[in-house]
Amino acid sequence: MDDTKVSCAPQQDVQTERFLLRPLRRSDTGLIRLYTADRRVAQGTRAIPHPLPPGAAEQYVERALNPERNEDVWAIDASASGLGELLGVVSLTRIEPHQSELGFWIGPGFWNTGLATEAVQALVNANPHGSRTLFAEVFQDNPGSARVLTNTGFSYLGDAESWSVARDARVPTWTYLRRMG
Repeated sequence: MDDTKVSCAPQQDVQTERFLLRPLRRSDTGLIRLYTADRRVAQGTRAIPHPLPPGAAEQYVERALNPERNEDVWAIDASASGLGELLGVVSLTRIEPHQSELGFWIGPGFWNTGLATEAVQALVNANPHGSRTLFAEVFQDNPGSARVLTNTGFSYLGDAESWSVARDARVPTWTYLRRMG
């Protein structure tokens, strides 16, 4: 994966029926810290450590706000419906021109509500990177996230494994691809 940072245009907001996908704000740090400190959330990702070290949430938000970032991160903001300003995040990381990798996590109190599927579908529909293909990867012990991907048009590519910082181990994964319009 090319980690070259590029100067990025401002992220667009994406409205759904139940919430707004919007760029992160510094004020999101507290809820990011709260949700990602949960072992179950951290272990569902490759990069979130557990326990969460001091300053990690702040660094995550600062990277997301950096104009030369390689990853765009959207907050799932349902404050208009009274659910909260940040229920989770969905992101796109530039892999190479016209290819991005999708990632997401949801706060445990909002699991099994369809929010992840709605957020991923909204981001796929908006296709803010103008990608021809999107990739995603989930740990094999997380079938709920796999369902989110298949429900939003991703096709299974194969098995692999990735390092999980929270688990301090390589973990079997399923890899998915979504060809865009």
